[in-house]
Amino acid sequence: MKKFSLIYFLILAAGIFSPGFFAIPAQAQNAGKVQELQRVIDAQQKQLETQQKQLDEQRQLLLELKTQMESLAEADEKKTWQAPDEKVDTSRQWSTWAPIADGHPDEKVVTSGQERVKLSISGMINRAVNIVDDGEDTDAYFVDNDNAESRVTFLATAKINEDLTLGGKLELTIAPDKASDVNQNDKEAGDVFEQRWAAVALDSKRFGKLSLGKGFTASYGTASRDLSKTTVISYVTVADTAGGMLFRQEGDNTLTNLQVNQAFQAYDGLNRRSRLRYDTPKFQGFQLSTSLLTDQKYDAALWWGGQGYGFKAIGAASFADPKIDGADLQYAGSFSLLHEDTGLNLTLSTGLLERDSQSDGENYYAKAGWIADFFSVGETAFAIDYNKTENQPTEDDDGYSAGLAAVQFFEKYGTEVFFLYRKYSLDRDVEPEVHDIDVVSLGSRVKF
Repeated sequence: MKKFSLIYFLILAAGIFSPGFFAIPAQAQNAGKVQELQRVIDAQQKQLETQQKQLDEQRQLLLELKTQMESLAEADEKKTWQAPDEKVDTSRQWSTWAPIADGHPDEKVVTSGQERVKLSISGMINRAVNIVDDGEDTDAYFVDNDNAESRVTFLATAKINEDLTLGGKLELTIAPDKASDVNQNDKEAGDVFEQRWAAVALDSKRFGKLSLGKGFTASYGTASRDLSKTTVISYVTVADTAGGMLFRQEGDNTLTNLQVNQAFQAYDGLNRRSRLRYDTPKFQGFQLSTSLLTDQKYDAALWWGGQGYGFKAIGAASFADPKIDGADLQYAGSFSLLHEDTGLNLTLSTGLLERDSQSDGENYYAKAGWIADFFSVGETAFAIDYNKTENQPTEDDDGYSAGLAAVQFFEKYGTEVFFLYRKYSLDRDVEPEVHDIDVVSLGSRVKF
């Protein structure tokens, strides 16, 4: 009995101290810890997901607030008149030349013979076919478009210091068969090679610009401020499209010696002449200009431009003494307004030449336009205009013209394609009465 008890005791002791004796309770404890850790991880994961959702919501709210602030800033900016937008076409405005900017990433320069002088070459080719009905015949005439004749421009600038820039501009007309020369008797008027510009200038940011040589007079362009983007074929000088065409008299339908450009005058300043010109610095969109010419001719002009409240506007006014026999002073003015969101625009212009022995020469012009974004290649501009010239070419003769224009821009290629229908009518108080002239013009301008 004692032996049995001893053996039983030994077996029991071996079981108690064997590794497996406590296995089941230890596994149970580990499983409990794992479950507790999993619950903690799950709780933290849910907390992180909640925080991420809150961050996303706050980020979206910040983006919405930023968008609202930008919209308010843009709206506030549009409600404040600013200085002129320098991107406006300056081909007939006060800017005689613009210096080539230092370090500008888009500047196009070529090699100059002078180390400190930058030289750029640019220009345009502007060709059209005019289909003209003069009341007797309908013919096609291939012309250089006088609204903006073909040309090449050499512009040189040298920066003297932070305030002063020295510049020079040489511009040549290269225009076969200009529209102002071509007519029924001379369909191929020949080549025109002449100087448009030959001037030097000293430009100071503080004191203004002084120019010497042939170029725009101070008053030139004051009648042709225009934001319609159709000036390549339609602007206040309506005769430019077919200025050389001869009116045909009624009755026997013979041609007269009276050209379209004699019957329609915009009185747009003193044109391009050899002159000494001064332009003040711009202040709040305003600028004064004046020039002196040979034979004691002179002129002065006030220019203005600005944008705000969703609109862009430009305007100008001038007076000049042209030193014409039988005439006194000449006046011109124009204004153009563009609504930037819709592209709708309005242009008004007038000109006057005081005369001593006959009625004053007067011109009135109005244009309504629309600039649209139909195509990705560029904007499309439409315009309809009306012009009346009084007492030209003789006293009590009145010229009337109406036009419908469309221009398609191909912005990446510096190209415009244009269409114009224009009617020229001349109401005469002297014989002979003349037929109307109808013109359809199709063409293209390529800038380089």
